[in-house]
Amino acid sequence: MENYPAPARALVADMSQKAAADPARAVAYQGAPGANSHLAALGYAPDCVPLPSFAFEDAIDAVRGGLAARAIIPIENSLHGRVADMHFLLPESGLHIVDEYFLRIRHCLMAPDTVPVTSAISHPQALGQCRHYLRERGIQPVAYADTAGAAALVAETRAPGEGAIAPYLAAEIYGLRLIAENIEDSDDNMTRFLVLAREPKAPAAGVGPVMTTFLFEVKNIPAALYKAMGGFATNGVNMTKLESYQRGASFAATEFYCDIEGMPGDPAVDRALAELEFHTKWVRVLGSYRQARPRT
Repeated sequence: MENYPAPARALVADMSQKAAADPARAVAYQGAPGANSHLAALGYAPDCVPLPSFAFEDAIDAVRGGLAARAIIPIENSLHGRVADMHFLLPESGLHIVDEYFLRIRHCLMAPDTVPVTSAISHPQALGQCRHYLRERGIQPVAYADTAGAAALVAETRAPGEGAIAPYLAAEIYGLRLIAENIEDSDDNMTRFLVLAREPKAPAAGVGPVMTTFLFEVKNIPAALYKAMGGFATNGVNMTKLESYQRGASFAATEFYCDIEGMPGDPAVDRALAELEFHTKWVRVLGSYRQARPRT
């Protein structure tokens, strides 16, 4: 956190102290105060105590170490796909997925005063998602490590004509003026977050459609994936996501991240998972949880 501008460091210290006093309500997230993950934590659990963490590993470690009851971690974005490294961090974390949350990403231009903005600091992805807005107004984009950190930097330096692109929450907590809201070029920018906890939590009866996330590694034989997937088709289990990734540098075995509708205990899901286990080296269920959004 020492790399954050002074306004962010002060908030981190205060928020960490509050979380330490009430870890049962603490929700760890990656990013500076005011980040989209901060918004996700408050949207998911409005009465939580948000705990900022510098890296994804730090947020996970906060839960493992008892500093927070849960962590909320982005897993994929509708425009940019999966979040790098999460498929490796999830199985290594030892934590369980207990819920999901979707956040509509909205970018705002903010500045310390009313001087016309001539340059905007933000994360490269945010700058790219607002490029038409910036180009039309002749605003020079300047890359920074993260959106909320950019807002904190602008609040600290107060350089004339310098603004930041960040969530509206960053303007509130760093005392910046909102120059323009919803300046993103696309209105369908959505990020899916997973909520992690130390213990699994079965979805309550009647919560509606349920999702199960698991990982598996196929055997290095012809048609391994085809055979592994057969049980889901024959048992009528809907698979909403299947992504491959490779661990290490062998390039020999492929691992897969998978989401299905339903959960262990459902006869069709149990039969499909049993067939999957027969055709794979291993299967690891990360959690079953209610669907926050329908997959139809």
